[in-house]
Amino acid sequence: MVTVRGSFGWTTLAAVLLLVPFASAPARAASAGPEPAAREAATAAADWTGPLSTRGRWIVDANGDRFKLRSGNWHGASGTWNGSGNVDDDSAHHAGENSGRIPLGLDRAPVGDIVAGFQEIGINSIRLPFSNEMVHDSRPVTDDAVAANPALRGRTPLQVYDAVIGELTGAGLAVILNNHTNTTRWCCGVDGNERWNTSQSVQTWEDDWLFMARRYKDNKRVVGADLYNEVRRTIWDDPNWGLGDDHDWFAASQRVGDRILTEADADLLIVVEGINWTGIPVDGFAHGRPTLEPVRNLSHTLVDSGKLVYSAHFYDYTGPHHSGATGTGETTDPRYRDFSPAELIDVLNRQAFFVTAEQDQHFTAPVWISEFGVGGRAETNPKARAWFENFVDQLVRTDADFAYWPLVGWHENRTGNGWALLHWDAAGHRMGVYDGDDWRAAAWNRLVGAAGRTGQVAPVPEWSMLSPDHGDFIASRRMRGVPDFDPGARKAVCPDGQRLLGLAHTGNRGLCSDVTTGPPANAAGAPEVVKDERYVPPGGDWASGYTKLQCADGRFVSGYAVRGAAVSSVLCAAAPAGVITGTAGRTVWFDRGDNRGPAPKGGDFANGRYKGQCADDEYVGGVAYTGRIGSSRTPDALLCRKLR
Repeated sequence: MVTVRGSFGWTTLAAVLLLVPFASAPARAASAGPEPAAREAATAAADWTGPLSTRGRWIVDANGDRFKLRSGNWHGASGTWNGSGNVDDDSAHHAGENSGRIPLGLDRAPVGDIVAGFQEIGINSIRLPFSNEMVHDSRPVTDDAVAANPALRGRTPLQVYDAVIGELTGAGLAVILNNHTNTTRWCCGVDGNERWNTSQSVQTWEDDWLFMARRYKDNKRVVGADLYNEVRRTIWDDPNWGLGDDHDWFAASQRVGDRILTEADADLLIVVEGINWTGIPVDGFAHGRPTLEPVRNLSHTLVDSGKLVYSAHFYDYTGPHHSGATGTGETTDPRYRDFSPAELIDVLNRQAFFVTAEQDQHFTAPVWISEFGVGGRAETNPKARAWFENFVDQLVRTDADFAYWPLVGWHENRTGNGWALLHWDAAGHRMGVYDGDDWRAAAWNRLVGAAGRTGQVAPVPEWSMLSPDHGDFIASRRMRGVPDFDPGARKAVCPDGQRLLGLAHTGNRGLCSDVTTGPPANAAGAPEVVKDERYVPPGGDWASGYTKLQCADGRFVSGYAVRGAAVSSVLCAAAPAGVITGTAGRTVWFDRGDNRGPAPKGGDFANGRYKGQCADDEYVGGVAYTGRIGSSRTPDALLCRKLR
């Protein structure tokens, strides 16, 4: 959840620069008798088969039917303590709501009643936050924390988390595991939870993910791994997307996502959130909320295609360059609620929704708006109310997957935090969004009942970026299981079932696809590493004066290796039967400009670099470079051959 804390009382610029506050979200609001649209959504909630995967911008179930994530966040297990004061004192917890280190509300209502409430308001999936500290916490929860669920007494927070997952999935709901924080405390300022490795080692983070993925592997309604929440600046350092250091969120999420799929559970969706904040939130200093904008130039290629989901968070009081703070850390930049409806659409499309809107790109994937929300009955700010209506319109217009923050809250005499859709008081009485006095009810009903794509989603071509910028980028399961094919070089290999279609002249990036070849298939026979011109036939010099690394007839380039900027070798894979029947080819030069055809698919896979690309019905049969003086032996030309 987005949080900016703006009341530290710092007065000097130096102090502000060191503090880097982020924004303290108010807590959230409610639910009771469902409206017709919510009832219909609830009826269909259990009508699906896990596991889930993706086809282009859509999430589908095991039968290939569209599964729209109509989700909510059930928070608490990642912590509600604000970080100061007595942890046992409710007033020291966010909005006075003490979760007891477990999903909120188990002291007030039986878990089955809470889950039934989710279904009544049209939810079919739950984002379930946890902290790394929770994974290792061996202290039993207090009896008070599970007062309405006495069967959970004496259990650890992780064991309670297990029980909650069992209740959710047993009711037909999908669960996405969300690594929300390192420590079990409220997120999200400068709090020790800014990055996946702020309060712990990368090794601990990765090991915890493998542990959690394996723990629920046999439950096919545990469908996703949401890798980390709201990656943001620490006091001193920004996260980045692709620099290759220990702050590189792109590299860290790519690595742990592949590890989860190859070492723990190949069925899980891998959910990668964009960067939440970089820079100093002071006018005159660079600062902003990159969200998913970096994905346009550098996207993930997981070892298993069809498993990547991107995510983003939006709240009215934050903005594309506004931390959300009031007071210290507040800038003059507009908040999202300050934009007109048309301006808001433009901003949202630029920051996140382009990923689903633009098809046949290397970055095309589902986008899950895994947090958004607004105050309920007590919210009187007309801008906040208008923003929520406009944002819901955007979700409906784009048929977007979403997760409201939060689902569960406390109330006393129908007052309290107000952000949740369902509230329980100390006596177990529920207050809900459909009770007749919550202004959000109509918008919520419009959202969960919105018409959207349903039924079968046909398979679509995959377009995948290779980025061996700082090390190996081997997206092939097959090649990960064999010895290093070019020791000492950085290697890039397409996912199994895809072929290389494009290369950059400099920068080492590549583009892979399975376009026109049908469902992925692996041919028998080991790939061959080619470092010379052994397969260039007499009279077949397709790049005169250049060194040509060419595959044998019937083989295609599925990967390559580089040393520095120089191409070192190509990996030639045997094609499945009937895929490659022709050997006619053409030379595509890209040493002096782009040469990707009149309407290339796949997108700009090497921003700012010259690129060459074969046509959709071709494959790369060879790569040419020159070693003449002044050249860095970078790729200059491709041999593009017809598939058939």
